[in-house]
Amino acid sequence: MNQMILPGATLGMLGGGQLGRMFTIAARTMGYRVMVLDPDPLSPAGQVADMHLCADYQDVMALSRMGRECAAVTTEFENVPAQTLRALALHCPVKPGAEAVEIAQNRVVEKTWLHAHGFATALFAVVAAQADIAAACAQVGFPAVLKVSRFGYDGKGQARVASLDEAQAAFAAMGGEVCVLEKMLVLECELSVVLGRNEAGACALYPVSENIHEAGILDISIVPARVDQTLAQTARAIAQAIADQLDYCGVMAVEFFVVDGGKLAVNEIAPRPHNSGHYTLDACLTSQFEMQVRTLCNLPIGATTQHTPAVMVNLLGDLWGDSQPNWAALLRHPAAKLHLYGKQSARPGRKMGHFTCVDASLEAALALARTIRAQL
Repeated sequence: MNQMILPGATLGMLGGGQLGRMFTIAARTMGYRVMVLDPDPLSPAGQVADMHLCADYQDVMALSRMGRECAAVTTEFENVPAQTLRALALHCPVKPGAEAVEIAQNRVVEKTWLHAHGFATALFAVVAAQADIAAACAQVGFPAVLKVSRFGYDGKGQARVASLDEAQAAFAAMGGEVCVLEKMLVLECELSVVLGRNEAGACALYPVSENIHEAGILDISIVPARVDQTLAQTARAIAQAIADQLDYCGVMAVEFFVVDGGKLAVNEIAPRPHNSGHYTLDACLTSQFEMQVRTLCNLPIGATTQHTPAVMVNLLGDLWGDSQPNWAALLRHPAAKLHLYGKQSARPGRKMGHFTCVDASLEAALALARTIRAQL
């Protein structure tokens, strides 16, 4: 293993959103300096970093400075251009590497890679042009979901289709971008596994999260997931196998669909900390963000033990309206932990923060979480 990067060094973060912010807080708590590269002058991570390079991700001067001054660089989202990662890797370690990020940032490449390596997914077909739609629909069947190959997240760039005409209209509405047509599965539930893996191949897996979505956006994560332990162990084993096959270094999440009486289908790979792992800030010995620091700096991977059952609830901009939510309703509960991301403006669907309820009883934590959200 390479030499450890110790506190006092400067770490680079590509991306200035909430994931970058929570990494920055974890790194600074551990004694590191952090340089954030993000084009938004008001980026949440830039607000708390030692240095904020307000520039495009392909800005030559900014990348040159980051490569010179940072001991290692990581990223908070998969859509950083792969060439940016490769350019920085000429000057300092970059984790995860461009190869893994490239697979995860393109649904066609990701689904094809998973299928080629024997990991089950929903039945899918690639739609690169209008002429491909009829054959894709015949292969996949209906109902189905058309998903743009790049830059789709939180339900964006997706359309449910139930006929050839609907598929053609959806493809046209997406501007003719390359898409994946997936068979719509009857879901029993959705799960995710967050893990940390270092250069030596040591892998630490967090408990399985049970995730409930609304309008394509994660709403609630319940941990540990209310599923059979054999299923949970299988999900963890698949997630580790994917990380091993990628020779991944860093924090990663694997999202699963549970179908057909307990079978698992991989939905997506996220080469970064994950929304469903936010509970680790309050309920695990090592948060996913500390784990990101540890894997980046060649430190021993942290213990992922969950000391308290937890329920995490996303706070979207819809709650704000013309005023702040009723924070008093949340803060009067000593077992509810509020995390706000420092975003300057709220809008519907925008992730503004989250809160986590912890309790020795998972059902009590879930009941409290739902009570608080109703009062906000």
